[in-house]
Amino acid sequence: MAQLVQGVIARSKQAPVEVTRIEIPEPGPHEAVVAVQACGVCETDLNHRDGRVGDDFPYLLGHEAAGVVEQVGDDVENLRPGDFVILNWRAVCGECRACRKAKPWNCLTPHTAARPMTLPDGTPLTPVLGVGGLAEKTLVHAGQCTKIAPDVDPAAAALLGCGIATGIGAALHTGAVERGDAVAVFGCDGIGAAAIAGARLAGADPIIAVDPAPRHLEWAKNFGATHTIDANVTDVVAQVLTLTGGLGADVVIDTTARPETWKQAFRARGPAGTLVMLGLPESDEQLDIPLRELRVRSGSIKSAWYGDTLPSRDFPALISSYRQGLLDLDAFVTETISLSDVEQALSKLRRRDVLRSVVRP
Repeated sequence: MAQLVQGVIARSKQAPVEVTRIEIPEPGPHEAVVAVQACGVCETDLNHRDGRVGDDFPYLLGHEAAGVVEQVGDDVENLRPGDFVILNWRAVCGECRACRKAKPWNCLTPHTAARPMTLPDGTPLTPVLGVGGLAEKTLVHAGQCTKIAPDVDPAAAALLGCGIATGIGAALHTGAVERGDAVAVFGCDGIGAAAIAGARLAGADPIIAVDPAPRHLEWAKNFGATHTIDANVTDVVAQVLTLTGGLGADVVIDTTARPETWKQAFRARGPAGTLVMLGLPESDEQLDIPLRELRVRSGSIKSAWYGDTLPSRDFPALISSYRQGLLDLDAFVTETISLSDVEQALSKLRRRDVLRSVVRP
């Protein structure tokens, strides 16, 4: 039987979000209904609300979620009611070209629920990244559920669903940071702080945080930055070079998606180093880099999509690091809020005032 629950939707571009009733259908084959216990408010939700990444309104917001499986449909294996899970938006298909090449973190056709969630009048909702976690319950494909230990705080676990895993993965997987590498991270709120945490997990040294906001630099130090650079008052590239013995960083991660900062990050990269780009640039922004610079510096330039995260592999490993005291997921939770506070949380996110606001429905 279908259920009516409360959820946060965006009806139109840049309109304030609203809490309203939504209808959750019974799960079909390979699907599960999950009672959401916590969901982060992420910049991707803001981008969907503002129409930067699509126009399939109305959106059911939220995609960094953890909760308890309530129902499962037919043909669901290894998942049962009562399981505590982190939701993800990369339920790999196992059949596309990337999966066949044993690179499932690049899956081209990830699974999502086939049955739509709707408004009470039957209007179908588009769940952000196929999750729709800013609701009391949501319907997902069973492959979007990764089981973890039930004693983990849902607020901490939920953030692995997107932003934190993306930042950590940008360091560990996309950037392939190794022990002793010099790492520089440009932009140290949210995903940038997670990238610093990932670099520390990998054993990088030094870890250099670059940001114009003193609060963000304090966050960076808490997550493992060994040095900080105020981007407002310093020749950033020269400072990175000084801190790396004149060579530049082995891995540079740019979370800002701003052309001028990208160029600084590019020039702070050492010989044969790697530059990883995170964030969503504006559609009309362009880069003007002399082609010779690309050739002379060698190395690689990469764009991280979900930090090359494979949820079935990475979520349990990161939870293990959390339980061992090696990864402070609790520190990413700036505040816990209710569904009715999401509009204010989006404003705080836009101002970069929070690492994460986490909803506890």
